[in-house]
Amino acid sequence: PSLEELAAAVNLSPSHFARVFRRATGIPPHTWLMQQRIAKARALLRNGCLPLEVATQLGFADQSHLSRQFKQVYGVAPAAYRSAVLQ
Repeated sequence: PSLEELAAAVNLSPSHFARVFRRATGIPPHTWLMQQRIAKARALLRNGCLPLEVATQLGFADQSHLSRQFKQVYGVAPAAYRSAVLQ
């Protein structure tokens, strides 16, 4: 979901929602959403999905975008992570 969709769901403007969210959680909504997507990517990779399938399913712009974000969080590329956990 986008910031606008989240804000609309709770009947707030996007900027006000972002302020309230950050005050409550300590992180901006975009960061939280990315954390959720990366956690879901990790679960899909553990279940044997290919990185390209994961990127497409979770709405990443392309596989390299998923790879950059995943590696930033976990320190390893999605394909390497998948190979390691499936052995």
